[in-house]
Amino acid sequence: MKYRLIKNARIVNEGKIVPGDILIAGQRIEKTGPGISHPTAEIFEADGQFLMPGVIDDQVHFREPGLTHKAEIHTESAAAVAGGITSFMEMPNTIPNTLTQDLLEEKYRLGASKSLANYSFYMGVSNDNLEEVLKTNGMNVCGVKVFMGSSTGNMLVDSRDTLENLFSKCSLLIASHCEDETTIRNNLEIFRKKYQDKIPVSAHPLIRNEDACFLSSSFAVDLARKYGTRLHILHISTAKETGLFSNSQPLEEKKITSEVCIHHLWFDEADYNEKGNLIKWNPAVKSASDREGLWNALLDNRLDVIATDHAPHTLEEKSREYLNAPSGGPLVQHSLVAMMEKYLEGHITPERIAEKMSHAVATCFRIKDRGFIREGYFADLVLIHPDKPWTVNAGNILAKCGWSPFTGTTFRSSVTGTFVNGYPVYYNGRIDRDYRGMRMEFNGIRP
Repeated sequence: MKYRLIKNARIVNEGKIVPGDILIAGQRIEKTGPGISHPTAEIFEADGQFLMPGVIDDQVHFREPGLTHKAEIHTESAAAVAGGITSFMEMPNTIPNTLTQDLLEEKYRLGASKSLANYSFYMGVSNDNLEEVLKTNGMNVCGVKVFMGSSTGNMLVDSRDTLENLFSKCSLLIASHCEDETTIRNNLEIFRKKYQDKIPVSAHPLIRNEDACFLSSSFAVDLARKYGTRLHILHISTAKETGLFSNSQPLEEKKITSEVCIHHLWFDEADYNEKGNLIKWNPAVKSASDREGLWNALLDNRLDVIATDHAPHTLEEKSREYLNAPSGGPLVQHSLVAMMEKYLEGHITPERIAEKMSHAVATCFRIKDRGFIREGYFADLVLIHPDKPWTVNAGNILAKCGWSPFTGTTFRSSVTGTFVNGYPVYYNGRIDRDYRGMRMEFNGIRP
């Protein structure tokens, strides 16, 4: 068995930062504590760097199959491990949409052959595939994904009967994109009359506005409360929506949980002037007061996890005029250092970063043996140097699309090592692209 020993780290885990070492035996953590030695272990000297559990990203779009001109599982998982992400959960709006069990298992075969990180894939919901959805095994699939808002292909679920049946019959975690389609269409028509086809991107948060988000999110919450469904609402973007969620009980007891994304915590509507379509996401990046409300709700535990919604498009696609430019962008390589920058600015602590990007994700999804630095758990770990500045540029972006909304940004911290199942897939700037991660397992639904 291969042994690896990480020495002299500042271990960030379960609300504490303590100096110590971690001994890895094969794929798992064998021992944590001070002064550990082992006669045959390969030594990794941390020299006081932060050592956190690897980030678990519960929302990515890696575009394979069918959209591989934008991204591939191999390229995006490489960007992910370079950013400290050791596990990801990928969305079903690929081509074909992941709407059958056979198509779902095909994506798992792709993950096994191509992913450098650990992986899980959501089962997709349409207006007419509920029977297939209900076959999903909650022990080896992270959940089911429903688009209650604009989407592509056959994935917009706008039938109330379908949603009632889904929420009443599905025992798995339902992850929901919530935007009200009628509100969006009405708003879009107003801007079309004013600007014809030359709508400015600054109108994006006015078209996909607070009302569109709240109407849909509150409807989803009402359904979940009505049926006792396990609901996880993705990418909350407005301060108003945060009032739908509670911090009155421990996370492991919550039936309704929520996610906030990096771009909604970092950017606001003023940034459209400089960034344009590069920060065009659905739901939209909104006002500075919305961003402040999201931070408040994150830190008081109404919002439970931080994710990326990594959704790359080519730069040519993003350079089109607003109406023809797709929504989404790459974020996995820069999510952890972006949150570390917020730590250095005094907004959040390393302990809370580990909680919101690792611990809480593992708790929300009941992930087996990951998300914490514990003896016996998989050794999914990330080393972060808090004082090693670097600037994002085209030469160091690893996502296949080759651009980032953070291009030109200098981050003061760097990911220096990412261990996936005990293996140093990324270390001191080098990636082992031949390594393959594992399919994540889950502890099933909550009673």
